[in-house]
Amino acid sequence: MFRHVQQYSGVSQARIAAAVGMTQARVNEIINRRREVSRLDVYERIADGLNMPDDARHLLGLAASRETRSGGAAFDLAAFPEVVRVYSGQASAREEIQQQARAAKELDVLAVRGLGLIGLNDSMLRTQLGRPDGSLRVRVLLLDPEAPALAQRVAEIGESAESLASGVRLAEARLRELAGICDIKAYRYAMLPTWRLIRTDSMLFVGAFDAGWEGHESATYKVMETPHGPLYRGFRRMFEAVIDGAERTV
Repeated sequence: MFRHVQQYSGVSQARIAAAVGMTQARVNEIINRRREVSRLDVYERIADGLNMPDDARHLLGLAASRETRSGGAAFDLAAFPEVVRVYSGQASAREEIQQQARAAKELDVLAVRGLGLIGLNDSMLRTQLGRPDGSLRVRVLLLDPEAPALAQRVAEIGESAESLASGVRLAEARLRELAGICDIKAYRYAMLPTWRLIRTDSMLFVGAFDAGWEGHESATYKVMETPHGPLYRGFRRMFEAVIDGAERTV
């Protein structure tokens, strides 16, 4: 980053050092890769000194500059900038999710029936799965059509149990067709669905199931893995726990 600042603005190492609160010798060591920055407060000082935009700050694991930081070292919002974007629904997040999926090595999906995500030819993620080397690992969690929770869910959204159960089985059948182009596993879970998750490596897209709306109608939160934030780790831990108690069908 310091090298880019020098290249595109023409400033000296001394001026960079003054802006970020370092010595010129320290800046020189970083530029020449003899020293690395590892402390969050140093990243914060660099971002502030270089007047970095919010998108760039997030890549460093920092909060947006417009956010209020309070509470001292015990709870510094700069350490928890995990929610990097909020979309009004899945449709507005579609392009970003597809872009992330195209480059991912791992894809996890927690849905109810998953037809709009991965189960049909025109589903959002279906065309992102084919890789020449078949290296993509995919895990999909779908609601068990035999579970009591399915009856609860259909009551919430005003759909018939037969229709929802058939949708899950159709999705499973279509997922079996993908075995030749990626490493795919599908599971049935029995709990009442609450969170709708799409994970692409270190990025999560999170929505919610609730009475009266489907998961794709929920606001969608883009959650980035950071060194200190609990959201990404918590959602991923939940996904693994659900798989541990699920029945594999594909």
